[in-house]
Amino acid sequence: MGSDESVAERPGTWQESLRRAVRSLDELLDLLSLSRDQLPALDPTPGFPLLVPREYVRRMELSNPRDPLLLQVLPLAEENLQVSGFDSDAVGDSHSARLPGVLHKYQSRALLIATGLCAVHCRYCFRRHYPYEESPTSLSQWDSSLGYVQDNPQIDEVILSGGDPLSLGNAKLFGLLGKIASIEHVTRIRIHTRFPVMIPSRIDQDFLERLETGLLSETRKSVWMVLHVNHAREIDRHLIDACHKLRRAGVILLNQSVLLRGINDTLESQRDLCKQLADAGIVPYYLHQLDRVAGAAHFECDESTGESLVAGLRMELSGYAVPRFVRETAGEPSKTLIL
Repeated sequence: MGSDESVAERPGTWQESLRRAVRSLDELLDLLSLSRDQLPALDPTPGFPLLVPREYVRRMELSNPRDPLLLQVLPLAEENLQVSGFDSDAVGDSHSARLPGVLHKYQSRALLIATGLCAVHCRYCFRRHYPYEESPTSLSQWDSSLGYVQDNPQIDEVILSGGDPLSLGNAKLFGLLGKIASIEHVTRIRIHTRFPVMIPSRIDQDFLERLETGLLSETRKSVWMVLHVNHAREIDRHLIDACHKLRRAGVILLNQSVLLRGINDTLESQRDLCKQLADAGIVPYYLHQLDRVAGAAHFECDESTGESLVAGLRMELSGYAVPRFVRETAGEPSKTLIL
């Protein structure tokens, strides 16, 4: 569990939700009133284990083997196929590693692997094979790695990723954020997370107070949070409430989604997603072409599908509600805009 050792688990907390997440395939199918013969061949013992919060399961449709939320977390036997062009390091993380936990791909941004823990295991995760054990696990261990950021003044933005940085308890998370904010030439901090989508209670009062009265008011750094919502059915009143609290605290909210075959590859699903994101005050920033990580080939769509979808969105939605369609290529100095 990703909470601080000093934080006791209490009923109704996000820590309890994470502990109670579904980790058994049989339990997941039972909760959804599904049988194995209704589904494609499953992997009963996946190397990348099943992990799904119950809050997310409750948004899935009962007895629907094609539910778009279920398909994002269901371990299929297809994941074990070796497909040409799909490998363990789809975006070149290993080539951009500078010090433990620090990736420097783009000139002005550095990315920190804050933790290997997540609120959910998405089956298309591009870091499902990442060596998280090589990253710092304590605040003191981060000192030398953050020295790299300190010594490179062209870095004005630091991105917390993982895993999911919100898997860390508040004391540890804001301890790390404080160290980053103390670097003078860093003016923006970006947090990539799926926690508010999976377990909205993660945005608790202590988190908001540390953010608003501590990090934001004391450091004057801007904080951006990039969520990962792939389908409109992932947006419920609990996520919307969490986003309203974050916005009131001064956080700028963006969304990055992934184009996934059979999940969000229709104009209707993309339109509904973008409209609901905009209504919740979340900017639909990127639509990603799938990162070609080993085990995820069955999710891939042709790039022409994404091009057609974005063109359709431009005909129907305001410009701010249309995401940029991009791919990430190992070794390139930036993401590549497709279209």
